[in-house]
Amino acid sequence: MIQCKRVYAEASSEDGYRVLVDRLWPRGIKKTDLACDEWCKTLTPSNELRKAFHSEAIDFDAFSQAYREELAQHQDEGLRLAERAKKQTVTLLYGAKNTQQNHALVLADWLRHLKIS
Repeated sequence: MIQCKRVYAEASSEDGYRVLVDRLWPRGIKKTDLACDEWCKTLTPSNELRKAFHSEAIDFDAFSQAYREELAQHQDEGLRLAERAKKQTVTLLYGAKNTQQNHALVLADWLRHLKIS
């Protein structure tokens, strides 16, 4: 199972394997204080795409499409996380305030639809 959670929410035993999926370290959190198993920068949006979305130069639909195109270039890394999610819960941690439209949700959907052989 793959789920998403704000990095500022309290860690839970139900989170399973916790992966930070932000390119930048979240504000206000010390590296020693964040309960996460890995920081996966490979599957984060590029700086250009991230900045375009946050400055509202592109809308969420355009962002999602462009981000999926970027993710397609990192299929191996995605398969690694998707494979782990078959065995245990994987929680994607993100810092965005918007819980309805953010890159972690796009990433989670992309991971769920990867073809694992």
